[in-house]
Amino acid sequence: MATILYVGTAGSDDPTRAGLPFNFALGAVEAGHQPMIFLAGEAAYLMKDDVAGAVMPVAMPPLKDMLAAVIAQRVPIFV
Repeated sequence: MATILYVGTAGSDDPTRAGLPFNFALGAVEAGHQPMIFLAGEAAYLMKDDVAGAVMPVAMPPLKDMLAAVIAQRVPIFV
């Protein structure tokens, strides 16, 4: 089992890039790893409920759903 840190820097202006750290972290959990997420710069605003609710990445679930899933899996998120 590996510990993996995913770094996000994109905010709501690029919803697909903003969703990647959350999507990757969920995949890592499914593979048996211990992911962590670090949000820097514009990505920090994704932690606001209104912003997370409005972000709809392409070919991924809505950010609010992925955020709820990583929280349910106890994935640490550093802002």
